[in-house]
Amino acid sequence: MSQRIAFLASEAPVAQTARAALIGRHGNCAPEAADVIVALGGDGFMLQTLHTTQSLNIPVYGMNRGTVGFLMNAYSESNLPERLAAAQEEVLNPLTMHATCVDGSHHEALAINEVSLLRAGPQAAKLRITIDERLRMEELVCDGALVSTPAGSTAYNYSAHGPILPIGSDVLALTAIAPFRPRRWRGALVPKSAVVRFEILNPEKRPVMAEADSRAVRDVVSVSIQSEMRVQHHILFDPGHGLEERLIREQFV
Repeated sequence: MSQRIAFLASEAPVAQTARAALIGRHGNCAPEAADVIVALGGDGFMLQTLHTTQSLNIPVYGMNRGTVGFLMNAYSESNLPERLAAAQEEVLNPLTMHATCVDGSHHEALAINEVSLLRAGPQAAKLRITIDERLRMEELVCDGALVSTPAGSTAYNYSAHGPILPIGSDVLALTAIAPFRPRRWRGALVPKSAVVRFEILNPEKRPVMAEADSRAVRDVVSVSIQSEMRVQHHILFDPGHGLEERLIREQFV
């Protein structure tokens, strides 16, 4: 019995063209009725697809019609049913972000890659860091900081000189962005079960914004981050090209 496939694509013309070609070959159905979702675009569109379809508990197979495509498989219009049948599944838990703002409002969001705090004014941010309610750093002066999952460790985290984490490792990366004080601090690894809390010092003079996979909250005064074990994202990869292999390969380029 053939799989029911829902084809989703980014707005890029090359992705839309690919979607039309694949629908012509394989048909299409609504995501709610599908056995598998095929996402056509780049990593940003894959993250968007995972977020919008997380309640469906349906695996997502990405094909690269974007730029980097770290979370995607190579694009091909042929042999898709065979590739889907042979694909290997990776299960990812996102981070949950709880942010409180200067005006007293509260915001919640999920992040598959990372939650980042970024200065939103001309002066450096000043952050206080608590892990599991234990004060670990009284003051970090920096352009920002982030907490990354293993899946997101090759993205913004890696650009900020954070470590690449193996898939399946029970740790998160806590990485400073352009730290000024302590000057030599390069971040930390914390247990996957940890609750990381940032308090913004002098937020009126040194405003900070928080982002969860590019969904921004401005003028935060505190942000708590932890793994959300109740949410699972299922991503499919061609054999030999899964996230574990990609993370290892990324360290030798």
